[in-house]
Amino acid sequence: MIQGFGDMSLSLAFAAVGSALGTGVAGMAAVGAWKKAFAQNKTAPFTLLAFVGAPLTQTIYAWILRDQIIGANLPATTPTYVFQAVLGLSAGIAMGASAYMQGKAAARACDALAETGKGFGQYITVLGIIETVALFVMVFCMMALPLA
Repeated sequence: MIQGFGDMSLSLAFAAVGSALGTGVAGMAAVGAWKKAFAQNKTAPFTLLAFVGAPLTQTIYAWILRDQIIGANLPATTPTYVFQAVLGLSAGIAMGASAYMQGKAAARACDALAETGKGFGQYITVLGIIETVALFVMVFCMMALPLA
């Protein structure tokens, strides 16, 4: 069955790559911040894990979008496949970029919070704004699907 294939192989894959890169960047920053804290005999802030995990949600949004495309039950035609592939590719790249940039911002947040012990609310707000891009992509792509 051709239906859903384009989205499954593109949107989810690209979003997951972005999430992996984003969590990797943020994770490395958290480890570095903890190392610095331990070296200075300071308490290592456990809250840095909130920053590390933030880029994971873009993969969930891509999964939701994939399920919506499959649930739209579009006819198995070449134009439909092209539509799904373009929608999936575009959404996956946008969500993946959001996740990667969120991870880069989270890395800076890890460093800043570990150094100052202040600003968690502001840092998480910035990550939420970056995440909004992925949410918009998911919603706008779901709105592009024909109603069943």
